[in-house]
Amino acid sequence: MASASVWNLGLLASSAPQAAPASQSGSMDLFGAAHLTMLVLTVVVTALAIWGARTIRGSRAEHRIIRTCGWAFLVLSTAWLAWGWLPQNWVLEESLPMHLSDVLRLVTSIALIWRPQWALAVIYYWGLTLNVQSIITADLNFYDYPVLEFIMYWLLHITVFVAPLVFIVGLGYRPTWRGYGITLAITVGWAVVTFTLNSLAGTNYGYLNGAPDGPSLLDALGPWPFYLISEAVLICAVWALMTWPWASAARRRYHRDTRAADSIGAGDRDRGDG
Repeated sequence: MASASVWNLGLLASSAPQAAPASQSGSMDLFGAAHLTMLVLTVVVTALAIWGARTIRGSRAEHRIIRTCGWAFLVLSTAWLAWGWLPQNWVLEESLPMHLSDVLRLVTSIALIWRPQWALAVIYYWGLTLNVQSIITADLNFYDYPVLEFIMYWLLHITVFVAPLVFIVGLGYRPTWRGYGITLAITVGWAVVTFTLNSLAGTNYGYLNGAPDGPSLLDALGPWPFYLISEAVLICAVWALMTWPWASAARRRYHRDTRAADSIGAGDRDRGDG
Protein backbone atom coordinates (compact mmCIF):
# COMPACT_ATOMS: atom_id res chain seq x y z
CA MET A 1 0.00 0.00 0.00
CA ALA A 2 1.16 3.56 -0.63
CA SER A 3 2.30 5.51 2.39
CA ALA A 4 1.50 9.15 3.11
CA SER A 5 4.16 11.56 4.29
CA VAL A 6 4.50 12.91 7.81
CA TRP A 7 3.14 16.36 8.45
CA ASN A 8 5.38 18.50 10.61
CA LEU A 9 3.21 17.58 13.55
CA GLY A 10 3.55 13.90 12.77
CA LEU A 11 -0.14 13.12 13.08
CA LEU A 12 -0.74 12.07 9.50
CA ALA A 13 2.10 9.58 9.19
CA SER A 14 0.63 6.78 7.20
CA SER A 15 3.52 4.39 7.52
CA ALA A 16 5.55 3.57 10.58
CA PRO A 17 9.06 2.14 10.08
CA GLN A 18 7.82 -1.44 10.12
CA ALA A 19 7.78 -4.35 7.71
CA ALA A 20 5.65 -3.75 4.64
CA PRO A 21 3.14 -6.30 3.45
CA ALA A 22 5.14 -6.70 0.26
CA SER A 23 8.59 -5.76 -0.94
CA GLN A 24 8.87 -2.21 -2.17
CA SER A 25 9.08 -2.03 -5.95
CA GLY A 26 9.79 1.68 -6.33
CA SER A 27 8.77 5.15 -5.24
CA MET A 28 7.69 8.48 -6.65
CA ASP A 29 10.49 11.04 -6.86
CA LEU A 30 9.80 14.03 -4.66
CA PHE A 31 9.13 17.01 -6.96
CA GLY A 32 9.83 14.82 -9.96
CA ALA A 33 7.72 14.95 -13.11
CA ALA A 34 4.92 12.77 -11.70
CA HIS A 35 4.78 14.71 -8.43
CA LEU A 36 4.76 18.12 -10.12
CA THR A 37 2.06 16.93 -12.49
CA MET A 38 -0.13 15.92 -9.56
CA LEU A 39 0.47 19.23 -7.80
CA VAL A 40 -0.70 21.06 -10.91
CA LEU A 41 -3.66 18.69 -11.14
CA THR A 42 -4.53 19.44 -7.51
CA VAL A 43 -4.70 23.16 -8.28
CA VAL A 44 -6.80 22.59 -11.40
CA VAL A 45 -9.21 20.19 -9.69
CA THR A 46 -9.58 22.57 -6.75
CA ALA A 47 -10.41 25.50 -9.02
CA LEU A 48 -12.91 23.47 -11.05
CA ALA A 49 -14.57 22.06 -7.93
CA ILE A 50 -14.97 25.52 -6.39
CA TRP A 51 -16.35 26.90 -9.66
CA GLY A 52 -18.79 24.01 -9.88
CA ALA A 53 -19.91 24.48 -6.28
CA ARG A 54 -20.50 28.20 -6.77
CA THR A 55 -22.45 27.43 -9.94
CA ILE A 56 -24.88 25.03 -8.25
CA ARG A 57 -25.05 26.85 -4.90
CA GLY A 58 -28.65 27.35 -3.85
CA SER A 59 -30.04 25.25 -6.68
CA ARG A 60 -32.03 22.03 -6.43
CA ALA A 61 -29.01 20.14 -7.71
CA GLU A 62 -26.64 21.34 -4.99
CA HIS A 63 -27.46 18.85 -2.27
CA ARG A 64 -28.01 15.99 -4.70
CA ILE A 65 -24.62 16.43 -6.39
CA ILE A 66 -22.66 16.98 -3.18
CA ARG A 67 -24.40 14.04 -1.51
CA THR A 68 -23.66 11.77 -4.47
CA CYS A 69 -19.99 12.73 -4.30
CA GLY A 70 -20.02 11.87 -0.60
CA TRP A 71 -21.47 8.41 -1.13
CA ALA A 72 -19.03 7.73 -3.96
CA PHE A 73 -16.10 8.78 -1.78
CA LEU A 74 -17.33 6.65 1.12
CA VAL A 75 -17.58 3.57 -1.10
CA LEU A 76 -14.15 4.23 -2.60
CA SER A 77 -12.49 4.80 0.79
CA THR A 78 -14.09 1.69 2.26
CA ALA A 79 -13.00 -0.41 -0.71
CA TRP A 80 -9.42 0.84 -0.37
CA LEU A 81 -9.44 0.05 3.34
CA ALA A 82 -10.77 -3.44 2.60
CA TRP A 83 -8.01 -3.90 0.04
CA GLY A 84 -5.48 -3.38 2.81
CA TRP A 85 -7.19 -6.09 4.85
CA LEU A 86 -6.64 -8.80 2.26
CA PRO A 87 -4.28 -11.48 3.60
CA GLN A 88 -1.53 -10.63 1.13
CA ASN A 89 -1.72 -6.93 2.05
CA TRP A 90 -2.36 -7.11 5.78
CA VAL A 91 0.20 -5.75 8.24
CA LEU A 92 -0.78 -4.79 11.78
CA GLU A 93 1.27 -1.61 11.80
CA GLU A 94 -0.47 -0.25 8.72
CA SER A 95 -3.81 -1.88 7.98
CA LEU A 96 -5.95 -0.76 10.91
CA PRO A 97 -7.95 2.42 10.16
CA MET A 98 -6.21 4.33 12.93
CA HIS A 99 -4.23 6.81 10.89
CA LEU A 100 -5.72 10.23 11.18
CA SER A 101 -6.02 10.23 7.39
CA ASP A 102 -8.31 7.18 7.61
CA VAL A 103 -10.59 9.01 10.02
CA LEU A 104 -10.49 12.12 7.83
CA ARG A 105 -11.80 10.16 4.83
CA LEU A 106 -14.78 8.94 6.84
CA VAL A 107 -15.52 12.40 8.22
CA THR A 108 -15.23 13.92 4.74
CA SER A 109 -17.82 11.45 3.47
CA ILE A 110 -20.14 12.36 6.36
CA ALA A 111 -19.67 16.07 5.66
CA LEU A 112 -20.50 15.66 1.98
CA ILE A 113 -23.54 13.46 2.59
CA TRP A 114 -25.19 15.03 5.65
CA ARG A 115 -23.27 18.27 6.36
CA PRO A 116 -23.27 18.19 10.17
CA GLN A 117 -21.46 21.22 11.55
CA TRP A 118 -18.96 19.13 13.51
CA ALA A 119 -17.89 17.24 10.37
CA LEU A 120 -17.54 20.45 8.36
CA ALA A 121 -15.30 21.82 11.09
CA VAL A 122 -13.12 18.70 11.25
CA ILE A 123 -12.50 18.52 7.50
CA TYR A 124 -11.62 22.24 7.48
CA TYR A 125 -8.94 21.98 10.16
CA TRP A 126 -7.63 18.50 9.35
CA GLY A 127 -7.96 18.67 5.59
CA LEU A 128 -6.20 22.01 5.19
CA THR A 129 -3.35 21.35 7.64
CA LEU A 130 -2.69 17.73 8.52
CA ASN A 131 -3.35 16.56 4.98
CA VAL A 132 -1.41 19.24 3.08
CA GLN A 133 2.07 17.89 3.73
CA SER A 134 1.02 14.57 2.23
CA ILE A 135 0.39 16.48 -0.98
CA ILE A 136 3.33 18.88 -1.01
CA THR A 137 6.01 16.45 0.18
CA ALA A 138 4.39 13.18 -0.80
CA ASP A 139 6.29 10.08 0.35
CA LEU A 140 4.76 7.58 -2.05
CA ASN A 141 6.20 4.06 -2.17
CA PHE A 142 4.99 1.37 -4.54
CA TYR A 143 4.56 -2.32 -3.79
CA ASP A 144 2.48 -4.80 -5.82
CA TYR A 145 0.30 -2.50 -7.93
CA PRO A 146 2.12 0.80 -8.58
CA VAL A 147 -0.49 2.30 -10.91
CA LEU A 148 -3.39 1.55 -8.55
CA GLU A 149 -1.43 2.74 -5.52
CA PHE A 150 -0.49 5.98 -7.29
CA ILE A 151 -4.07 6.69 -8.36
CA MET A 152 -5.59 5.92 -4.96
CA TYR A 153 -2.99 7.92 -3.05
CA TRP A 154 -3.67 11.06 -5.02
CA LEU A 155 -7.41 10.58 -5.39
CA LEU A 156 -7.92 10.21 -1.64
CA HIS A 157 -5.57 13.00 -0.58
CA ILE A 158 -6.78 15.49 -3.18
CA THR A 159 -10.42 14.83 -2.31
CA VAL A 160 -10.01 15.57 1.40
CA PHE A 161 -8.11 18.74 0.46
CA VAL A 162 -10.69 19.96 -2.06
CA ALA A 163 -13.80 19.18 0.04
CA PRO A 164 -13.31 21.84 2.75
CA LEU A 165 -12.43 24.46 0.12
CA VAL A 166 -15.65 23.62 -1.72
CA PHE A 167 -17.64 24.24 1.44
CA ILE A 168 -15.72 27.41 2.39
CA VAL A 169 -15.29 29.15 -0.96
CA GLY A 170 -18.02 27.49 -2.97
CA LEU A 171 -20.92 26.96 -0.59
CA GLY A 172 -20.39 29.60 2.09
CA TYR A 173 -19.51 27.54 5.18
CA ARG A 174 -17.80 29.64 7.85
CA PRO A 175 -15.60 28.27 10.66
CA THR A 176 -16.55 29.16 14.23
CA TRP A 177 -14.91 28.97 17.63
CA ARG A 178 -17.39 26.25 18.51
CA GLY A 179 -16.17 24.19 15.56
CA TYR A 180 -12.60 24.87 16.65
CA GLY A 181 -13.34 23.46 20.10
CA ILE A 182 -15.18 20.44 18.70
CA THR A 183 -12.29 19.62 16.37
CA LEU A 184 -9.78 19.88 19.20
CA ALA A 185 -11.92 17.52 21.30
CA ILE A 186 -12.21 15.00 18.46
CA THR A 187 -8.47 15.20 17.85
CA VAL A 188 -7.75 14.53 21.51
CA GLY A 189 -10.20 11.62 21.45
CA TRP A 190 -8.46 10.13 18.42
CA ALA A 191 -5.07 10.58 20.08
CA VAL A 192 -6.18 8.87 23.31
CA VAL A 193 -7.69 5.87 21.50
CA THR A 194 -4.72 5.55 19.16
CA PHE A 195 -2.17 5.90 21.95
CA THR A 196 -3.95 3.17 23.91
CA LEU A 197 -4.05 0.86 20.89
CA ASN A 198 -0.38 1.49 20.19
CA SER A 199 0.47 0.64 23.79
CA LEU A 200 -1.49 -2.63 23.70
CA ALA A 201 -0.58 -3.78 20.18
CA GLY A 202 2.97 -2.52 19.93
CA THR A 203 2.13 -0.28 16.97
CA ASN A 204 2.96 3.38 16.48
CA TYR A 205 0.11 4.96 14.54
CA GLY A 206 0.56 8.72 14.31
CA TYR A 207 3.98 8.44 15.99
CA LEU A 208 2.18 9.00 19.28
CA ASN A 209 4.14 6.33 21.11
CA GLY A 210 7.62 7.03 19.84
CA ALA A 211 9.62 9.00 17.33
CA PRO A 212 10.32 7.61 13.86
CA ASP A 213 13.51 5.60 13.50
CA GLY A 214 14.81 7.88 10.77
CA PRO A 215 15.11 11.67 10.60
CA SER A 216 11.84 13.60 10.48
CA LEU A 217 10.45 17.06 11.09
CA LEU A 218 9.43 15.86 14.53
CA ASP A 219 13.09 16.14 15.51
CA ALA A 220 12.66 19.92 15.60
CA LEU A 221 9.98 19.57 18.28
CA GLY A 222 12.17 17.73 20.77
CA PRO A 223 12.44 14.10 21.89
CA TRP A 224 9.46 11.84 22.60
CA PRO A 225 7.27 12.31 24.61
CA PHE A 226 8.01 16.04 24.82
CA TYR A 227 7.30 16.61 21.15
CA LEU A 228 3.69 15.61 21.82
CA ILE A 229 3.34 18.77 23.92
CA SER A 230 4.91 20.86 21.16
CA GLU A 231 2.50 19.30 18.67
CA ALA A 232 -0.51 20.15 20.83
CA VAL A 233 0.57 23.78 21.28
CA LEU A 234 1.27 24.21 17.57
CA ILE A 235 -2.06 22.67 16.58
CA CYS A 236 -4.00 24.94 18.94
CA ALA A 237 -2.20 28.03 17.63
CA VAL A 238 -2.49 27.26 13.92
CA TRP A 239 -6.15 26.29 14.12
CA ALA A 240 -6.91 29.40 16.18
CA LEU A 241 -5.35 31.52 13.44
CA MET A 242 -7.53 29.67 10.91
CA THR A 243 -10.63 30.53 12.98
CA TRP A 244 -10.03 34.11 14.07
CA PRO A 245 -10.62 35.93 10.73
CA TRP A 246 -13.92 34.15 10.10
CA ALA A 247 -15.15 34.55 13.69
CA SER A 248 -14.17 38.23 13.74
CA ALA A 249 -15.97 38.87 10.45
CA ALA A 250 -19.08 37.13 11.76
CA ARG A 251 -19.00 39.23 14.93
CA ARG A 252 -18.65 42.48 12.98
CA ARG A 253 -21.48 41.45 10.68
CA TYR A 254 -23.68 40.65 13.68
CA HIS A 255 -23.05 44.04 15.30
CA ARG A 256 -23.64 45.82 11.99
CA ASP A 257 -26.94 44.02 11.44
CA THR A 258 -27.97 44.71 15.02
CA ARG A 259 -27.30 48.44 14.65
CA ALA A 260 -29.19 48.48 11.35
CA ALA A 261 -32.17 46.73 12.94
CA ASP A 262 -32.11 49.15 15.88
CA SER A 263 -32.05 52.11 13.49
CA ILE A 264 -35.03 50.78 11.55
CA GLY A 265 -36.91 50.15 14.79
CA ALA A 266 -36.17 53.65 16.04
CA GLY A 267 -37.38 55.15 12.75
CA ASP A 268 -40.63 53.20 12.93
CA ARG A 269 -41.22 54.41 16.48
CA ASP A 270 -40.57 58.01 15.50
CA ARG A 271 -43.07 57.78 12.64
CA GLY A 272 -45.58 56.22 14.99
CA ASP A 273 -45.16 59.03 17.51
CA GLY A 274 -45.55 61.58 14.74
